[in-house]
Amino acid sequence: MKKAIPKHIAITMSGIRQWAEQHGRKEEEAYRVSFNVLNELIKTQVKLNIPIISVLVMAEKDTEEFSPMSDAFLDFLNGLKSDPLILNNKMKVVFIGKWYDLPGRIVEAIRTVIETTKNHDTFFLNLCINYDGHEEIVDATKLVVRKILAGKLDVESVNKDRIKENLYSSYLLRPELIIKTGMKQRLGTFLLWDAAYAEIMFPKILWPDFNEAEFRRCFTEGYQKL
Repeated sequence: MKKAIPKHIAITMSGIRQWAEQHGRKEEEAYRVSFNVLNELIKTQVKLNIPIISVLVMAEKDTEEFSPMSDAFLDFLNGLKSDPLILNNKMKVVFIGKWYDLPGRIVEAIRTVIETTKNHDTFFLNLCINYDGHEEIVDATKLVVRKILAGKLDVESVNKDRIKENLYSSYLLRPELIIKTGMKQRLGTFLLWDAAYAEIMFPKILWPDFNEAEFRRCFTEGYQKL
């Protein structure tokens, strides 16, 4: 039986530094190429009418190496707030993770994008930045414990739904398909709680080489034919 178009696809931007080494390019240039690829993915999301796409832009463990990507990321953010594709298609851009710990100019740009798209509700682009799935679950657990200690939640009512309600991704549907780029066949902690039951594809391609054709191939093999 043919499956419907998935409501949520998650994807990682993995293999950027490896791509730079293979092609003899500076990391800064590799990140500019990578954010151009992300812009093309956004176009593909609208073209294929996929309501939600989540992208792992930077894991929390990568923050010490944030400098090479900072300028490219800032330019990407500044482009989002005035991009006709975002505005005309009512795409809401959400940031998941501890992005508020990033440099001030990045935080300011993120807040501007959030404010610009806060009332949009047709498409959703979730950018996971300074994100760790283990930390997401730990922080959700802390919130649940605080509610119990404050008498706002009974211990016996704590279940999977209560945990989900307190995750960074509390509002998100679970992804039906996760695409992990790069050469390593491991998911890491990307959307760790929500990854349960998702189809997972490990295309042997570095993120800067990812394109619509590869996206369609992953979709066809991992989910259904578009």
